[in-house]
Amino acid sequence: MILKIKQIVIIITITCFFSCKQEKPVLTEISGKQIAVSDTLIATDSIEAFVAPYRNRINEILDSTIAYAPKDITKNDGILNTTAGNLMADAVLELAGPIFKSRTGSSLDFVLLNHGGIRSIISAGNVSARTAYEIMPFENTIVVVGLKGDAILEMVDYLIKAKRPHPLAGIQIILNKDDTINTIKIQGEDFDENKTYYVGTSNYLVNGGDRMDFFKKKLTFTETDYLIRNIMIDYFTKKNTIAPITDDRFIKLDY
Repeated sequence: MILKIKQIVIIITITCFFSCKQEKPVLTEISGKQIAVSDTLIATDSIEAFVAPYRNRINEILDSTIAYAPKDITKNDGILNTTAGNLMADAVLELAGPIFKSRTGSSLDFVLLNHGGIRSIISAGNVSARTAYEIMPFENTIVVVGLKGDAILEMVDYLIKAKRPHPLAGIQIILNKDDTINTIKIQGEDFDENKTYYVGTSNYLVNGGDRMDFFKKKLTFTETDYLIRNIMIDYFTKKNTIAPITDDRFIKLDY
């Protein structure tokens, strides 16, 4: 009888133990809803008070005038080169060139960027740092790659077929009426197919952007760590007045 009682007690104890054991929670459903960020949202006073000084300081810096544009600067005011494209490429050549020179001892020969990377116009009037963020909202940096002559010819062929005013500086390409090459000059000198040229461009393009596959033939690669946006801000500050023009850096003859 005592043995049976003990067995009953053990069974009851084990049953109670397992019945009281906490089960692990199991995720059975995920739900959510979209909340539009607009002026209908009610601000939290404490958060607003904390953020306000930082926001005001950032706006003060971004909206401070650093240059002046006598007229609108756009990426649509030329056929094969535009005022906005020429401005950006010239800025990169002038400001990234010394960095590349200091790191490698070599000179930056020319610059190629992409037309689609210019995201806004520069309106006539005061120019601020915020303008640079509007033109180049991406975190792209300038890199410099070494390309042999055959890759440069592939690049020129790409530009001819693209028929878009991709930003260029330091190189001149003149086409005949039938789209054949008339002249290629780099830094004012005739193109030498046997030479290695150092080309400044964006990390986006080197990594396959816009299908610029000729960059795959790069012999050297140097990262400047210089954001294109910061180059624009520094260039605006340095020049004070910005008035780029369309010119003969990339043109097609009509005869």
